Amino acid sequence: MDNQLIKYLQLLHPLTKADMELIAGYFTPQTFKQGDYLSKPNKVAREMFFVESGVIRIGSINEKGTDLTHYFYGENNLVSILHSFNEDVPMPAFIQACTNAEVLTISKSTLQQLYQQLPFLKQVIDQQNQQHLIEKVNVHNLYQGEDAESRYHLFVSRNPNIVLRVALKEIASYLGITPQSLSRIRRGR
Repeated sequence: MDNQLIKYLQLLHPLTKADMELIAGYFTPQTFKQGDYLSKPNKVAREMFFVESGVIRIGSINEKGTDLTHYFYGENNLVSILHSFNEDVPMPAFIQACTNAEVLTISKSTLQQLYQQLPFLKQVIDQQNQQHLIEKVNVHNLYQGEDAESRYHLFVSRNPNIVLRVALKEIASYLGITPQSLSRIRRGR
């Protein structure tokens, strides 16, 4: 079975052929164009996504109307707005395609059905979500106290597969600087 999600999950837990077929049957492929929302702001996040191709971001709009990027996800990542997804509460955060993207989608209710059939899968997915949260904190801590140029160079070194594929304004938003400042940094001034 040539399925990126299955390959990803097999790295985390052994799967039987029956497990693979069951999991693959529960996820629905979807395609999004650059700029499309996978999950809109101020709504309950009812789906989890697995990125097969492209880059997506989690962001929000602050009270001043500024678009903020909180995190980028490339291929082979499970993505959702976890608090909203787990607690069924609306959140100001959104998920948006930074590039054209192909994802596999599963709703919360469908995922619960899958967990009933494959109880080990809940622990596997929860562990991955926990790892993502830990990584976000570690990256935030890494950037703390660094100037804009250092943050940019850290971002480039840690995300070479993303930096060339997303808009400059989204990278600037993620790094907490203006697009103009980021342009100057990239030019080496």
